[in-house]
Amino acid sequence: MTIAANDSSLSSWVLVSPESDFPIQNLPMGIFSRRDESVSVGVAIGDYVLDVRELASLGYLSALEIDNSVFSSQHLNRFISLGQPVWRAFRERISELLNKSNQELQSNEDHIKDVLIPKNEVSMHMPVRVGDYTDFYSSIEHATNVGTMFRDPENALLPNWKHIPVGYHGRASSIISSGIDIERPKGQTKADDAEAPSFGPTRLLDFELEMAFILGKENELGTPVSTAEAEDHIFGMVLFNDWSARDIQKWEYVPLGPFLAKSFASSASPWVVLMDALEPFRVSGPTQDPPVLPYLQYDGDKNYDINLEVFIQPDNSEPVRVCESNFKYMYWNMAQQLAHQTINGCNVRIGDLYGSGTISGSDKGSYGSMLELSWKGTNPISMNDGSERKFIQDGDTVIMKGHAEKNGIRIGFGEVSTKVLPAR
Repeated sequence: MTIAANDSSLSSWVLVSPESDFPIQNLPMGIFSRRDESVSVGVAIGDYVLDVRELASLGYLSALEIDNSVFSSQHLNRFISLGQPVWRAFRERISELLNKSNQELQSNEDHIKDVLIPKNEVSMHMPVRVGDYTDFYSSIEHATNVGTMFRDPENALLPNWKHIPVGYHGRASSIISSGIDIERPKGQTKADDAEAPSFGPTRLLDFELEMAFILGKENELGTPVSTAEAEDHIFGMVLFNDWSARDIQKWEYVPLGPFLAKSFASSASPWVVLMDALEPFRVSGPTQDPPVLPYLQYDGDKNYDINLEVFIQPDNSEPVRVCESNFKYMYWNMAQQLAHQTINGCNVRIGDLYGSGTISGSDKGSYGSMLELSWKGTNPISMNDGSERKFIQDGDTVIMKGHAEKNGIRIGFGEVSTKVLPAR
């Protein structure tokens, strides 16, 4: 059900550009610091960050009965653990304070200076402490493209693909926030005509355009979460670049799947958009044929209409948009992914992160990886400086952006931006 904080008629006394990702209807949460100060929970509004720790210390959140120390935490996990009713009450209260018709904070200039900080004066941090990380493979277009390239085009999808949300357990320790550089990873690769593998930096470094949801409610070991219950367990979403070393992966992934090719880094956007803010953007998903097993069946619209873009920016050059896709293309939705993750009794924990898998559409411009965009390196993409890209080169910065838009309201995620440095 749409809550009051999503009302399209709402307007903030904080100046917000129509092109901003962060109107009063959004209010995403993150962790930030300014100068040499300790971290604080923040809420994005226009070009500003609302310091929630300071706001609470001034008494504006006292009615919520939340311990103020929650807003001084290194991550959002403590806040998330308070549960969905608290998330909603908090978002409603922040909306109320920022509403142009409300004078509580608006009329106190001294308090405004304390709590409202220009975003260019803060550093953003990883919003949650990720305990476990699952990466799915849920775009039928992406899976079909990869199967066509590397297997039989007539049987691009493996027999299990339309029956289960395929996924693997990834490495949580190397999930990083936007703005942190990564070094080109090393590993074993083997050329098709070589007798033995060789060791060195990956030559086929790739991005993967994904979104990820953050777990907000735990289950007990042995107790599955149904598709009907799943949404009560999801706190919010971020943009996600699940980097991949294609040549390392090709050599190592049989028989147990990706390892070094994926565990070197995955980059997440710093602002978590709560699911309530995305409520107006629900859409139906693709028809699932053949019908799925009962535990994966669901009612209602479970996909979300979120526009996605990827840019590559070489050193000393302007960025080039190489991809336009949409989260609504996903064959397997988040409720099904969580239901499948837990159907064997697996217990999940607050802060766990679930990647969607690469998000590709049906046309070439919507492919969510360089593997597809350049079609395994056979169709290079031109940059503004005259160079070409088959895969990601040293010095390149990959930037991903995403937003949903309806009835003049834009709910965005900001961006996840990562620069690639040479291998050590």
